[in-house]
Amino acid sequence: MVLKQPLLARLLAPRLPFFYGWVVLAALCLVGFARQGPAVAVVSIFVVPMTDTFGWSRMEMAGAVSLGGVVAAFISPWLGPVLDRRGARLILSCAVLGAGIATMALSLVQSLLAFYLLLCFARMIWAGPFELGLYGALNNWFVARRPLATSIATLAQMSGLVVIPVVAEVAMQGSDWRRGWIFVGATVLAVGFLPAWLFLARRPEDLGLLPDPPRGAGKAAPEPHFSRAQAMRTRAFWLLSLYTVLVYPVQAGVSLHQAAHLIERGIPSVLAATVISVFSLSSAVASFAIGFLPRHWPVRWAMAGAAVLMGAGSLGLIGVRSVEPAYLAAGTFGLGIGGIMTLLPLSWADYFGRQSYGAIRSVALSLQVLAQAIGPVLSGALRDWSGDYTDSLLLFSVLTALAVLAALLASRPVTQSTPGLGTANILSKE
Repeated sequence: MVLKQPLLARLLAPRLPFFYGWVVLAALCLVGFARQGPAVAVVSIFVVPMTDTFGWSRMEMAGAVSLGGVVAAFISPWLGPVLDRRGARLILSCAVLGAGIATMALSLVQSLLAFYLLLCFARMIWAGPFELGLYGALNNWFVARRPLATSIATLAQMSGLVVIPVVAEVAMQGSDWRRGWIFVGATVLAVGFLPAWLFLARRPEDLGLLPDPPRGAGKAAPEPHFSRAQAMRTRAFWLLSLYTVLVYPVQAGVSLHQAAHLIERGIPSVLAATVISVFSLSSAVASFAIGFLPRHWPVRWAMAGAAVLMGAGSLGLIGVRSVEPAYLAAGTFGLGIGGIMTLLPLSWADYFGRQSYGAIRSVALSLQVLAQAIGPVLSGALRDWSGDYTDSLLLFSVLTALAVLAALLASRPVTQSTPGLGTANILSKE
């Protein structure tokens, strides 16, 4: 049964002189920008003023970020099949509303418990519904131009990481962190809700279209079709999952604590916010550049390169004492982050197809958000124990080195149809 699609989508899709998928992509870009309200890079702006106000430890604040990821790990496998059946419209609309209201409500907290309830909820939405909905919708509409579409969508998310921390810092004016949260939540709601609700259709087939037809062609490019059970029997599934588990503690651990680390090294908070923006800007550059990589290049090579950049950036942050080397280290680290944020969704769709993308990706996403949950707590605990972030940054560089190996081993699977048996014999394509 074809589900009812948004009225504007049904009206516009057959009348537009171009592929309606580009409208979907534009809506996803706005939703992706809004997603960054509860991102760790934004939360990091609030670490110092909120710990100064309440006397919380760094590990206590990091725990809220991590617990939200744990909750997302439990709900994601349930959301994936819903996404495949019903599409991303309802999931993303509810995600924008939940994230916007929760971040605005953080301006009212008076206790650690209230902070945990609200930030855990916001982080759960960020890690689960947003991740599945954004890339699930994108991969349903694009096949031939999937790298370009993925890079544009990730670029939009990175632009949120550039802009929203600055919005928070300017609204705070150095000390009023409560007003900062109000501005963050208002930005999320203003930018993200209407595009999700008005324009997101489930799949092109529901509107009588084909996914991303190449110019002059009558049908979309061939793609793999794996069920969740079939995907989980491949080596590629578990190597991609291992890569995820290794890089995402680094992503979350460095992102959350980078502002605090820079301030402890004598860099003023306003300049620390600009370093975070440089980190986000370099992520955006990497995300956009990936869209122009030759389609025939193995995605695992680029994934290995992204891990190398993350490791180099982590090591570079150890010795910063002034803003110039901080820009260099954060920029290098950001290039790696932009790489993994673009390449991982692309790899899951390219390796296993779009038919069961939500169900397959949701299992791996549970591992991803658990890994993200470990990073901030581990980094905060090591800082509280040793007095600075050196030990955690060294540990993160080791994890990225292991991720390089996992990426290089993660060759793309293909299926071979055997008469009478259906899909069988998982092979390696690369």
